[in-house]
Amino acid sequence: MGASDDLAKVAETGEISPNAMAQRPNEGHLSIRNVGKIYDPHGARVVAVQNASIEIEPGDFVAIVGPSGCGKSSLMNIIAGYENVTEGKILLDGQPLATLETPPKPGSDRVVVFQNGALFPWKTVLENVMYGPMVQNKMTRTRAEERAMDLLAKCGGLDKVAACYPPQLSSGMQRRVEIVRALINEPKILLLDEPFRAMDTVSKTVMHQHLLEMYRVCRKTIVFITHDLEEAIYLADRVVVMTSRPGTIKSIINVKMSRPRTPDMMLTSEYLALKAQAIAGVHEEAKKAFERGEREKA
Repeated sequence: MGASDDLAKVAETGEISPNAMAQRPNEGHLSIRNVGKIYDPHGARVVAVQNASIEIEPGDFVAIVGPSGCGKSSLMNIIAGYENVTEGKILLDGQPLATLETPPKPGSDRVVVFQNGALFPWKTVLENVMYGPMVQNKMTRTRAEERAMDLLAKCGGLDKVAACYPPQLSSGMQRRVEIVRALINEPKILLLDEPFRAMDTVSKTVMHQHLLEMYRVCRKTIVFITHDLEEAIYLADRVVVMTSRPGTIKSIINVKMSRPRTPDMMLTSEYLALKAQAIAGVHEEAKKAFERGEREKA
């Protein structure tokens, strides 16, 4: 059975076959090469990112962590097409995405889900999810509605709230709808900017399982920004630790825990060792950032 057959089975029955879970996409290869970002280059010259390089293969789940102000969000904004680079380049499937000669440009091949949410409060859940492919003329209204209801049903039974408006939903449910709204556009890369930051521990744990289930079904390349080291290790295949400003890649932690991930894995010696490694790296950079801040105030 091929990849298309596996995904068809998911769509028809809601069951996820082992092959479908393991299938990697052919698109979504992100190549970040010696990227730098300077704000106000002719004045204050705040160097947010410097000489950052990482290869993200199609279907990888990569989490980026580091102290506040280390350039995580700047790097994501460059990938999303909201900001330009001041050195280096980023390629998407071998094609220029961000270079000195390429002006920043958002695209449907990269979709961002923010922590504060971006659903239209005056549209229903179904209308929110349908909006992207319809406004881009990628689907007819009938096809968009069918696809939206299918995705909502697969993602934790969200089809049951299709007629609701976002303010009627919990924050966790809103995040899930936003991810479905991103997935219906068939992006090559899903960019998640601390989507669960404001949630309590129980809600965040539930959201982790929903996100992992969506990842198993759709298997997109995911770049996940977070301050939560436990979250990063639990969700990702690799955790990228960035240095304090100017942000560059300090280390990459390979998370070789098997999938599907389950909460009990967070009690294993393997997980705890990875967590200790991440804490040590980030704590060292946070201390540097604090000391620099104290010097700048003096």
